[in-house]
Amino acid sequence: MAAADFLINYLPILLFMGIACAVSGAAVIGSLLVAKQNPDPEKLSAYECGFEPFGDARSKFDVRFYLVTLLFIIFDLEIAFLFPWAISLGDIGLFGFFSMMIFLAVLTVGFIYEWKKGALEWE
Repeated sequence: MAAADFLINYLPILLFMGIACAVSGAAVIGSLLVAKQNPDPEKLSAYECGFEPFGDARSKFDVRFYLVTLLFIIFDLEIAFLFPWAISLGDIGLFGFFSMMIFLAVLTVGFIYEWKKGALEWE
């Protein structure tokens, strides 16, 4: 009986996912039924920011693009870890506080390294 009680807690999530799938499926099917399906060559062509695409799509990017991307991912993950930490700070005590301070110090050292290397300067 304990397993059934445990699974009953997930019923709202299951209902929410079912409703979300039903609404999104109805929107897709409704657009297929209502909208005029008449693709022309202009609609089927590749679109790139309002002008005709040019060059090879597999061209190399500047390495600074990847550095900025990595920096974004680092700070995105930092925020993803900071929210649950802030909520549970009262329960985890000083150990949790100092663990997060070490985590933030490592991220700060990485940020300073990228800054000193000039990865944030875009020319």
